[in-house]
Amino acid sequence: MSDIILHSDLNCFYASVEMNENPQLRGKAIAVCGSTEDRHGIVLTASYPAKRMGVKTGSANWQAKQACPGLICVPPHYDLYLKYSRTVRRIYADYTDTIEPFGMDENWLSIPYGGGDVEGFGLTLANEIRQRVREETGLTVSIGVSFSKIFAKLGSDMKKPDAVTTISKEHYREKVWPLPVSELLYVGRATTRRLVNMNIHTIGDLANCDPELLRRWLGVNGIMLWRFANGEDHSPVMPKGYVSPIKSVGHGTTCVTDLDSEYAVWRVLYELAQDVQHRLRKHELAAQGVQITVKDNDLDYRQFQVPLPFPTQSPLDLASAGFDLFRQRYMWHKPVRALTIRGINLIPINQPLQLDIFNDAERREKRRALDNAVDDLRSRFGYRTLCAASLLGENKLAQDKCETVLMPGMMYR
Repeated sequence: MSDIILHSDLNCFYASVEMNENPQLRGKAIAVCGSTEDRHGIVLTASYPAKRMGVKTGSANWQAKQACPGLICVPPHYDLYLKYSRTVRRIYADYTDTIEPFGMDENWLSIPYGGGDVEGFGLTLANEIRQRVREETGLTVSIGVSFSKIFAKLGSDMKKPDAVTTISKEHYREKVWPLPVSELLYVGRATTRRLVNMNIHTIGDLANCDPELLRRWLGVNGIMLWRFANGEDHSPVMPKGYVSPIKSVGHGTTCVTDLDSEYAVWRVLYELAQDVQHRLRKHELAAQGVQITVKDNDLDYRQFQVPLPFPTQSPLDLASAGFDLFRQRYMWHKPVRALTIRGINLIPINQPLQLDIFNDAERREKRRALDNAVDDLRSRFGYRTLCAASLLGENKLAQDKCETVLMPGMMYR
């Protein structure tokens, strides 16, 4: 008995839900967009008529309206999307208990089969699921069927909307290797640029590259991508209810106006670090490093990280390390539009550690007790019950509109 892996991807999910709830929008060029007033004005998803006019996910609202003058912009309704997502997963649960979500609109399914025509079995099953989703929810789904999670995900992207694509062990080279290398999961824009500079343009080029060269160029990620390209992804679909270990905890925001001074950056980082401390404490974790992401007003972003001399939950320690990193690495090419700070390389807060003579452990414990007392008071009486003096007055952080980021562990080991 072996397993066949399906990857399901609900087509234009947010836009499809909006059209389902409001039939007057069906067949029209619509985009689900963030608020321009809060500087979150980007396209989250668009309908196929809008996409055909050049509207792209992640583009600014004004760019989308330039590409499609008749575009209808609607605000997101996340509670509604979550309701539909749960309904679709209940359909999947009729076929298997091994369902691994990859966002609200995507899931991997692992389905046992007893042998025979793998491609035919997967195609029949996927079409049945696809038809049920359309009939029972009004949404359409594209499904990839394969022997690995990576190729199943690739298959669901190859044919849209409302379609099934199979990628078998016997034929994956013909179907997968001619595709641009950027189509492979975890090959983002920066990695694509590096690979193209190495004359690696297709997934086949990557598969046929010397893995040791890739290791030298990209580190362990190079070997991982080489294995993916060669169909050697053996990561399992995690069962229902599985919770990945948390690898980082972060908080980020798009500021109400651009930041043009170091002091303004410090205030935002310190404010964001308050929430990072709260979540680290909630999960009984401490950070051994800090990572910051800086987005300028041209929407280009840079990411920097640094190890800490000792594990900490302290917002002051986290913000100070992040601010030092910012001052050392950010060259002020442009004013800053958005910031994120993360605690990384997490360990249990009570894990025994080797002390050294250069760090005042007693002082750190007193600081931790103070931070915990502040966090307890805020939990009981509200966030603004206690506030650092440096954070008093108006700052450029959009209160109550920040994005909280909990990063689970990689599913690939």
